[in-house]
Amino acid sequence: MAIAAMLFPNTPVFSWVVLPILIFLARITDVSVGTVRLILVSRGFKYLAPIAGFFEVLIWILAIGQIMQNLTNPVCYIAYAGGFATGNFVGLLIAEKLSLGMVLIRVITPKPAHGLLEQLRAKQYGVTAIGGQGASGPVQIVFTIVPRREVDAIIELIKTFNPDAFYSIEEVDSVEKGVFPVQRHWHQSVFPGLLRPFRKGK
Repeated sequence: MAIAAMLFPNTPVFSWVVLPILIFLARITDVSVGTVRLILVSRGFKYLAPIAGFFEVLIWILAIGQIMQNLTNPVCYIAYAGGFATGNFVGLLIAEKLSLGMVLIRVITPKPAHGLLEQLRAKQYGVTAIGGQGASGPVQIVFTIVPRREVDAIIELIKTFNPDAFYSIEEVDSVEKGVFPVQRHWHQSVFPGLLRPFRKGK
């Protein structure tokens, strides 16, 4: 913002166009970083979360500082609010792409789960099955813990096996050992591998 101020010193172009755009972009950035920080906190990345928080607040201070210096400019208010709204959307997209952490998928089905178990094991997912008693009779309960990025593939297998099967998905704080599928793409192993030293679990 300081560089832009030097390029457009006290001009209407800076006050009504350049400055609102910079505030808009800064707000998108700090809200996006804040969303990612919350994801890092919930996934146990206790060293990366404070770093993200530092940059989040730093960018916010720069943006709010410009607002305070231009209280008579309504375009800055609109840019600030618009950046906040857009930042939430962008932050969720980033979090979705990162797909950090592990989840527990629990499937409860009255139908024998041999087919589902075979499919999961064929794809190298770790799986545990036990018998249980449901409201209308015997059921089988299938547990598997998978990387979050694999959730869609698991759900597809479940629906192929039994479209009416009940399943739930829960966050997992940390895991040790276990059986996990081979990474499908290089970036799925490189990025989580870089973050692993900063996480409290594996």
